[in-house]
Amino acid sequence: MRTCCLAILLAVYAGAQSYSGPLPPAADLPYIKHAQNLVPTEAVEAKEEKGKKDDITYTVEGAASSARTPLASPLFILQVDKVVAAKLELYKFEVRNGRRELTVSPKKPPKTYRVELTRLNTQKLYQLEVEDSLEPGEYGLSAEGSNQVFCFQVF
Repeated sequence: MRTCCLAILLAVYAGAQSYSGPLPPAADLPYIKHAQNLVPTEAVEAKEEKGKKDDITYTVEGAASSARTPLASPLFILQVDKVVAAKLELYKFEVRNGRRELTVSPKKPPKTYRVELTRLNTQKLYQLEVEDSLEPGEYGLSAEGSNQVFCFQVF
Protein backbone atom coordinates (compact mmCIF):
# COMPACT_ATOMS: atom_id res chain seq x y z
CA MET A 1 0.00 0.00 0.00
CA ARG A 2 2.83 2.42 0.88
CA THR A 3 4.64 1.61 -2.33
CA CYS A 4 1.50 2.32 -4.35
CA CYS A 5 0.96 5.71 -2.65
CA LEU A 6 4.62 6.64 -3.12
CA ALA A 7 4.46 5.72 -6.81
CA ILE A 8 1.38 7.90 -7.31
CA LEU A 9 3.02 10.88 -5.58
CA LEU A 10 6.16 10.49 -7.68
CA ALA A 11 4.10 10.36 -10.87
CA VAL A 12 2.29 13.57 -9.95
CA TYR A 13 5.50 15.48 -9.23
CA ALA A 14 7.48 13.99 -12.14
CA GLY A 15 5.55 16.11 -14.64
CA ALA A 16 6.75 19.38 -13.11
CA GLN A 17 10.33 20.54 -13.01
CA SER A 18 11.83 22.40 -10.10
CA TYR A 19 12.34 26.12 -10.76
CA SER A 20 14.03 28.59 -8.47
CA GLY A 21 14.46 31.55 -10.82
CA PRO A 22 12.60 34.86 -10.90
CA LEU A 23 8.80 34.74 -11.05
CA PRO A 24 6.75 36.76 -13.55
CA PRO A 25 5.22 39.88 -11.95
CA ALA A 26 2.06 39.52 -14.10
CA ALA A 27 0.06 36.53 -15.29
CA ASP A 28 -0.72 35.78 -18.95
CA LEU A 29 2.35 37.59 -20.26
CA PRO A 30 5.41 35.62 -21.44
CA TYR A 31 8.70 36.97 -20.13
CA ILE A 32 12.05 36.40 -21.86
CA LYS A 33 14.49 34.96 -19.32
CA HIS A 34 17.92 36.61 -19.32
CA ALA A 35 19.91 35.01 -16.47
CA GLN A 36 18.09 36.25 -13.33
CA ASN A 37 16.12 38.96 -15.17
CA LEU A 38 12.73 38.70 -16.87
CA VAL A 39 11.98 40.94 -19.87
CA PRO A 40 8.25 41.31 -20.64
CA THR A 41 7.18 40.62 -24.21
CA GLU A 42 5.16 43.28 -26.02
CA ALA A 43 1.47 42.30 -25.72
CA VAL A 44 -0.62 43.62 -28.62
CA GLU A 45 -3.74 42.84 -30.66
CA ALA A 46 -2.95 42.09 -34.30
CA LYS A 47 -5.29 43.62 -36.88
CA GLU A 48 -6.71 41.45 -39.66
CA GLU A 49 -6.71 42.64 -43.26
CA LYS A 50 -8.31 40.63 -46.05
CA GLY A 51 -6.00 40.25 -49.03
CA LYS A 52 -6.32 38.89 -52.49
CA LYS A 53 -8.02 35.52 -52.78
CA ASP A 54 -8.42 34.02 -49.29
CA ASP A 55 -5.24 35.54 -47.81
CA ILE A 56 -5.39 37.27 -44.43
CA THR A 57 -2.61 39.58 -43.28
CA TYR A 58 -2.17 40.14 -39.56
CA THR A 59 -0.47 43.43 -38.75
CA VAL A 60 1.16 44.90 -35.67
CA GLU A 61 2.02 48.60 -35.59
CA GLY A 62 5.68 49.58 -35.36
CA ALA A 63 8.69 48.18 -37.16
CA ALA A 64 10.33 46.75 -34.04
CA SER A 65 9.26 45.31 -30.72
CA SER A 66 10.26 46.94 -27.45
CA ALA A 67 11.13 43.46 -26.07
CA ARG A 68 14.57 42.48 -27.33
CA THR A 69 16.89 39.52 -26.87
CA PRO A 70 20.30 38.56 -28.28
CA LEU A 71 19.45 34.87 -27.75
CA ALA A 72 18.83 32.83 -30.92
CA SER A 73 16.88 30.25 -28.89
CA PRO A 74 15.14 32.30 -26.19
CA LEU A 75 13.53 30.88 -23.08
CA PHE A 76 10.23 32.28 -21.77
CA ILE A 77 8.62 32.06 -18.34
CA LEU A 78 4.83 32.31 -18.27
CA GLN A 79 2.41 32.27 -15.35
CA VAL A 80 -1.03 31.45 -16.72
CA ASP A 81 -4.46 32.55 -15.66
CA LYS A 82 -6.50 32.79 -18.89
CA VAL A 83 -3.88 32.06 -21.58
CA VAL A 84 -3.54 28.39 -22.54
CA ALA A 85 0.22 27.86 -22.70
CA ALA A 86 -0.06 24.68 -24.80
CA LYS A 87 -1.78 26.59 -27.61
CA LEU A 88 0.93 29.23 -28.09
CA GLU A 89 2.76 29.06 -31.42
CA LEU A 90 5.78 31.06 -32.58
CA TYR A 91 5.72 33.00 -35.86
CA LYS A 92 8.15 35.33 -37.64
CA PHE A 93 6.92 38.70 -38.90
CA GLU A 94 8.01 40.47 -42.05
CA VAL A 95 8.64 44.19 -41.60
CA ARG A 96 6.93 46.24 -44.31
CA ASN A 97 5.90 49.90 -44.43
CA GLY A 98 6.89 50.51 -40.80
CA ARG A 99 4.82 47.66 -39.39
CA ARG A 100 5.10 43.93 -38.70
CA GLU A 101 3.08 41.60 -40.93
CA LEU A 102 2.20 37.91 -41.15
CA THR A 103 0.25 36.68 -44.18
CA VAL A 104 -1.80 33.50 -43.84
CA SER A 105 -3.06 31.64 -46.88
CA PRO A 106 -5.13 28.43 -47.04
CA LYS A 107 -2.66 27.09 -49.63
CA LYS A 108 0.45 28.11 -47.73
CA PRO A 109 0.15 28.24 -43.93
CA PRO A 110 2.76 30.34 -42.09
CA LYS A 111 5.90 28.69 -40.76
CA THR A 112 5.80 27.97 -37.05
CA TYR A 113 8.91 27.42 -34.96
CA ARG A 114 9.19 24.55 -32.51
CA VAL A 115 8.64 25.49 -28.87
CA GLU A 116 8.99 23.02 -26.00
CA LEU A 117 6.57 23.57 -23.13
CA THR A 118 7.53 22.48 -19.61
CA ARG A 119 5.38 22.84 -16.52
CA LEU A 120 7.38 24.20 -13.59
CA ASN A 121 6.83 24.14 -9.79
CA THR A 122 3.13 24.88 -9.91
CA GLN A 123 0.33 24.07 -12.30
CA LYS A 124 0.27 27.70 -13.42
CA LEU A 125 3.98 28.30 -14.16
CA TYR A 126 5.45 27.25 -17.52
CA GLN A 127 8.70 27.48 -19.40
CA LEU A 128 8.62 27.82 -23.18
CA GLU A 129 11.91 27.06 -24.86
CA VAL A 130 12.45 27.79 -28.54
CA GLU A 131 14.06 24.68 -30.01
CA ASP A 132 15.00 26.22 -33.35
CA SER A 133 17.75 28.79 -33.79
CA LEU A 134 16.06 32.06 -34.71
CA GLU A 135 17.60 34.51 -37.15
CA PRO A 136 17.61 38.20 -36.22
CA GLY A 137 14.13 39.62 -36.77
CA GLU A 138 10.66 40.21 -35.36
CA TYR A 139 8.69 37.34 -33.80
CA GLY A 140 5.42 36.74 -31.99
CA LEU A 141 3.83 34.10 -29.79
CA SER A 142 0.12 33.67 -30.42
CA ALA A 143 -2.59 31.06 -29.94
CA GLU A 144 -4.44 29.83 -33.02
CA GLY A 145 -7.75 31.64 -33.35
CA SER A 146 -6.60 34.60 -31.25
CA ASN A 147 -5.36 38.01 -32.38
CA GLN A 148 -3.45 38.53 -29.13
CA VAL A 149 0.28 38.47 -29.90
CA PHE A 150 3.29 38.56 -27.58
CA CYS A 151 6.02 40.18 -29.67
CA PHE A 152 9.80 40.24 -29.30
CA GLN A 153 12.87 40.92 -31.38
CA VAL A 154 15.97 38.80 -31.82
CA PHE A 155 18.96 41.04 -32.61
